[in-house]
Amino acid sequence: MSEADRQAVLDALNTITTKLPFLVDLTPEERQELPKMGDKSVAFVRKSVEMAQDGSDYLPGAFDAAEFKSDLALYDALLPMLQKTSKLQELLDDTLLLIGSDLYVAALVHYAAAKRFGDTGGLDGLMGELGKRFTRKTADPVTPPIP
Repeated sequence: MSEADRQAVLDALNTITTKLPFLVDLTPEERQELPKMGDKSVAFVRKSVEMAQDGSDYLPGAFDAAEFKSDLALYDALLPMLQKTSKLQELLDDTLLLIGSDLYVAALVHYAAAKRFGDTGGLDGLMGELGKRFTRKTADPVTPPIP
């Protein structure tokens, strides 16, 4: 990937974020507390929005039917963006997983070859740093309780 392409993608992502200033960042607790509109609820919500637009007298005075309709329009506008970016995230995750795997395997081959080489020409300190990856943590000795 060229630096120009990398920067163009980052700029495009920044533009997306700028064009969606109303996006919210919920805490895990807030997400858990909210009632969820799943696939089975979409038809119910759509019909409810349609019915609310009739200006029915049964709606509470504080109920804003226009905002209700506007929220559904925003939902409809954002859903394809979510689907597209979710797929993009999946592709990025898979690509990074594959590249990371390739890098780790290459690093293992490199480390094994350097270890076999023996005298690493003054690189003993660096080999020690690499070797830290494989040191196992030993459990602290258990002190027996005092009777």
